[in-house]
Amino acid sequence: MADEKERQRTQATQGYNPDGKKRSDIKPGTEVCIVLKEDQRTGKLTEGKVKDILTKSAAHPHGIKVRLQTGEIGRVKRIVG
Repeated sequence: MADEKERQRTQATQGYNPDGKKRSDIKPGTEVCIVLKEDQRTGKLTEGKVKDILTKSAAHPHGIKVRLQTGEIGRVKRIVG
């Protein structure tokens, strides 16, 4: 846990801004903002914690698809923490 916090601090000071397009930036339990399929036109964000990562590839131009702990599925637009 301390190593993870240190990694986040280091990335923050180096200008690293995870945007949800790289699978390696997202782990189960990560707090994210996603866009649900039905909200794609409006861009409305839904916040929650990742339960499962559904995208199999290392990256996706529209964001990694995840299932939140609430069961909602969408693409990550922002990593909160």
